[in-house]
Amino acid sequence: MRDSYNQLSERFRRILVLGDAEAVLRWDQSVMMPGGGASDRAEQVAVLETTQHGLLAAPDMEELLDSAATEDLDEWRTANLAGMRRMWVHAAALPEDLVAAKSHAASACEQIWRMARAEADFQQVLPSLRTLLNLTREGAAAKSEKLGVGLYDALLDEYEPDARSADIDLLFEDLGGFLPDFLSRVLERQAAEPPLLDLAGPFPVERQEALGRRLMSQLGFDFEHGRLDVSLHPFCGGTQGDVRLTTRYDPADFTSALMGVLHETGHALYEMGLPDAWRHQPVGGAMGMSIHESQSLLIEMQVCRSRDFLTYAAPVIADELGGGGPAWDIDNLTRIYTRVKPDFIRVDADEVTYPAHVILRYELEKALIQGSMDLADLPEAWNDGLERLLGIRPPNDGLGCLQDIHWYDGAWGYFPTYTLGAMTAAQLFAAAQQADTELLAAIAQGDFVPLMTWLRANVHGMGCSLSAPDLLRQATGEPLSTTAFKRHLEARYLPSA
Repeated sequence: MRDSYNQLSERFRRILVLGDAEAVLRWDQSVMMPGGGASDRAEQVAVLETTQHGLLAAPDMEELLDSAATEDLDEWRTANLAGMRRMWVHAAALPEDLVAAKSHAASACEQIWRMARAEADFQQVLPSLRTLLNLTREGAAAKSEKLGVGLYDALLDEYEPDARSADIDLLFEDLGGFLPDFLSRVLERQAAEPPLLDLAGPFPVERQEALGRRLMSQLGFDFEHGRLDVSLHPFCGGTQGDVRLTTRYDPADFTSALMGVLHETGHALYEMGLPDAWRHQPVGGAMGMSIHESQSLLIEMQVCRSRDFLTYAAPVIADELGGGGPAWDIDNLTRIYTRVKPDFIRVDADEVTYPAHVILRYELEKALIQGSMDLADLPEAWNDGLERLLGIRPPNDGLGCLQDIHWYDGAWGYFPTYTLGAMTAAQLFAAAQQADTELLAAIAQGDFVPLMTWLRANVHGMGCSLSAPDLLRQATGEPLSTTAFKRHLEARYLPSA
């Protein structure tokens, strides 16, 4: 008999359907709906969040979880029950009024952030961000007590289950020790090469969109179950059967928007490949954000910036954008897409300098959550940190601490998963190539079926049936480390060193 488990299964189906509704509403709010309706939508999102929270934190939930744990469950149901308990622990730690207050504060702060970013003025958003940060810290304190971890780790656990900042510190310390000298050698090498050939624009947005959609389809994105739109900040949202992607276009330069589309397509393919039999159950969801980010970075960085991919894609890009001549050949495009240059914007950063952007945000958000830095000092601390890590200093807040939506939308503890994802992507892609020695040859022909088949079997289709460390060890034979990522960087950027 599985009476308690079956009750929980139905209850969590409803909870996760509510979560899907909230995800789509947030996407619509960010992309399609008029700004004047922001307060109404904030109220709708808050109602969905508090309703979902109330179902999760119901008085009988703990008893049902304990009872179900005594039942004879198979491996997937056992993993599903563990996922249910984890969601309950996070919800039960928070009072409903705090959930509602934080939801309202996040919606309000995000709307102000949009104006503040456009005007590059952090002071505009400081009061609302302070309110949101205080509520976030209040929630972190409640979860910290429930989970028995520090404030920052309590927030990190929302995005990367059971991850701890002490372990991340060791990985980032190792990577941080490797990158400065490596970056210097790469910049020196690239400075000695012939100048890049300019790709002559302008590139109409509709042509760029057509190119993005064509490559998305080739990779396996199903437009019957998703769409591509425009937003201030590129992201992937929606639900498993209704995946929404956004990017932003620059008519003078198609290269950034295209890689943004391919990055978000990696997220989308993961969502579309989750086990359908477990939809609307915790075990059927995405593993955590480091695995999620590994799928976007595997597609964008490991695959789509490679010479193998560009062997296939160069003529497609030229065809869609009307390009021709030496500037559009594979050699020049490969150099463009592997060009390394310290810059201010994280989402446009190359994969050599990208970890520095993440390490900076990780350091700052830890300090803000732990209370060792005042929020008013964020712009100066940001600028000092980027200058220390990359030798450049943002000239204004728009190119500095206002560029990312995460903190202003209430997402604290998320940032380290980007670089954890880059390490994971390198490790997974190396394992996929080892399993199929013809994989790169297939990619060069525009055939992504072998890669997607391996990812479906080893990552996507596993849902949350394993922990992230166990999944990675099963798929690659090794725990997460910086080794594969450093080896990848050396092979791509200093191949003869």
